Amino acid sequence: MSSVKKAQPKLDSSAGKLLFLGSILEQNIFPFPKIKDEEAETLRMILDSIDKFMQPKAADFKQYDEEGAQPSEYIEALKELGLFGLIIPESFDGLGLSNTGYSRVLQHTSRYDSSTSLTVGAHSSIGMKGLLLFGTDAQKKKYLPKLASGEMIAAFCLTEPGSGSDAGSIKTNATCNPDGSWTLNGEKIWITNGPLADFFTVFARTEGEQGKLTAFIIERSFGGLTTGPKEDKMGIRASATSTVHFENTRVPAECVLGEPGKGFKIAMSILNNGRTGLGGGCVGGMKRCIEMAVRQASERKQFGKSISEFGLIKEKISQMTVNCFATESVVSMVGHYIDSGLDDFSVEAAISKVFASESLWSVAHEALQIAGGNGFMKEYPYEVVVRDSRINLIFEGTNEILRLYIGLSGLKDAGEYLKEISSSVGKIFDDPIKGFGVLSRDATKRVTGLTSIGREKLSCVHPALREQASVYEEYTQRLSRASEELLRRYKKEIIGQQFPTKRVADIAIDLFVGLCVLSRVTSLLEERGAEKCAEELSIAHIFTQQAKRRMNQNIRRLIQNEDDEMRTLSDFIVGKGGYPWDTI
Repeated sequence: MSSVKKAQPKLDSSAGKLLFLGSILEQNIFPFPKIKDEEAETLRMILDSIDKFMQPKAADFKQYDEEGAQPSEYIEALKELGLFGLIIPESFDGLGLSNTGYSRVLQHTSRYDSSTSLTVGAHSSIGMKGLLLFGTDAQKKKYLPKLASGEMIAAFCLTEPGSGSDAGSIKTNATCNPDGSWTLNGEKIWITNGPLADFFTVFARTEGEQGKLTAFIIERSFGGLTTGPKEDKMGIRASATSTVHFENTRVPAECVLGEPGKGFKIAMSILNNGRTGLGGGCVGGMKRCIEMAVRQASERKQFGKSISEFGLIKEKISQMTVNCFATESVVSMVGHYIDSGLDDFSVEAAISKVFASESLWSVAHEALQIAGGNGFMKEYPYEVVVRDSRINLIFEGTNEILRLYIGLSGLKDAGEYLKEISSSVGKIFDDPIKGFGVLSRDATKRVTGLTSIGREKLSCVHPALREQASVYEEYTQRLSRASEELLRRYKKEIIGQQFPTKRVADIAIDLFVGLCVLSRVTSLLEERGAEKCAEELSIAHIFTQQAKRRMNQNIRRLIQNEDDEMRTLSDFIVGKGGYPWDTI
C-alpha cells in the first residue's frame, strides 16, 4: 500500500497566492487531475478527425502563411469539423468539452498550424467566452447555437490605440439612450477574427471620460461597425487580424453583457478563463518542435556520427523536454481549476501563460538551432514556428504586466497579514493591472510582522520525490519572508517597485510550476511504480534543481542588485535618444 497521503478533493482559495504566505495548499495541487474516461473517448475521435483533415495540408498552410490569409473554403471546413463549438454546451448544439479537453484540442491543431489554433481559439477562448460566463439565458439561447455552428464567428474587442496593457484608459464610449439602448463610438485595434466575425464582445466606457467600463454584445448587423484591412504580421500570418471601428453603433438594451460598470472584471475573467487555450497551443507547438529536433539530430551526420550523440545537442533536447512536460503540467492544472469551479485562479492562470509562452519561445529557438543553416531557410518549417511563437509573449496580457500582476496579487494577500497596512493595501490591489497607483498615507506607519500560515511538510508527494519536495518547502518559506521584507521596506511605494515585484513573481512561478510537476510525477509513480518512471523522476529532478538556482538568485538579488544603475543608465540613453558611443 502506498505511503502517500491522499489530498482532499475540495478546492479552496488560491494556491498561487498562498505561496506568498509560506503555505502550500496541497488540496489544490494533489492529486494531479485526469481527463474523465468519457471525455477522453470523445477527444480521441476529435483528434483523429483533426489528423485526417490537417495532415495532408502542410503545403496549404505554407501558402496561407505566405499569402497572409485563410481562404473562405478552409474556414468553412473548420466549421464542418465542429471546431467553433468545442466548449459550447451540448444543449446549445456544441461539443460541451471541458476547458481541459478544449486545451487538448488546441494542442493538437497547433502541431499542424498555429494560425488555425488562433482562429478557433480567439473565437472560443475570448471572443464568446464572456457570453458563456456572464450571459443571460436569453442571450445564450439566441447566440450560442449560431456560434457553435460557426454561422457566427466571435471576436474580443478590448485593445485600443492608446490602451494596450492599461485597460483602464479605454476611450471607446457608449451613451445610454432614453429607450434603454446604447450608442457606441470608438476604435479597437489588433482584433483577431475581426474581418470574419459577426459577434463581438466589446468594452466601452459608460460613465463619462473617467467612468467605468461596460461589456456589450454587438452584432455586425447592428450597423455602424466596420473593420479595417487585414494586418500584415510577423507570425500567425494566416489568421485574420484588423481594426474594428464603431460609429454611432446602436446597441439594444438587452445586449449589455453582465452588469453595467462591471466591464473590467468581466474582461479579466474572460482572459483568465481563456489561458488554457493559449497554454494548450504552446504545448502542441513544443511537441512539434521536439519531434522535428529529434528527427534532425538523428539524421544529420557530422564528424562521422549523428549529432544526437553530441553532448550539447543532448542538453538541448533534454531541456526542451523538461520545458514541455512542465508546461503541460501547469496548463492541465489550471484547466482543472476552471472546470472545478474554483473562484480564484487568476494568479495561477497568469503563471501558466507566462511559463507556457516563454517555454515555447525557448524550445522553438533551440529547434531552429539544432537544424543549423536549414533552420534559417524558409524551405523548412523552423522559421515559421519561431515567428508564430513570438506573439504569445505579447497578447492576452504581456508577460511583463502579468509578472507584475502575479507579484502584486501575492503581496496583497501578504500585506493583509500586516495589520497596520492591511486596510490601505486591500483597495489599491483589487485590480493590480488597472491601477498601479500608490498606497494611502496611512500606510507609512511602521508595519507589524507577517505570520506564515504553512510550516508543515508536503504530505501528498511520493516518497521518491522527497528531496525535490524539500526544495519547494524551503523556498515557499523564503518567498514568504521576502514578501514581508518588501512590504516593510517599501510600504506605500511597493506598487512602483517593479524590479523586486518581478523577482518575487518569478519565484512564485517556479514554485507553482514545480509543484505541478511533482503532482504529475507523483500520480505516475503511484500508477506505475518508481522502476517504470526513471525519465519522469529525472524531469522532476532537473526542473527542481534549475528552479532552485533561479529562486536562490532572485532572493539574493532582492538585496544585492544593480537596479539603481539600470534605472540611471536607461534614463541616460532615453535622454540621448539612443546609443551614444562609437569607435570613431
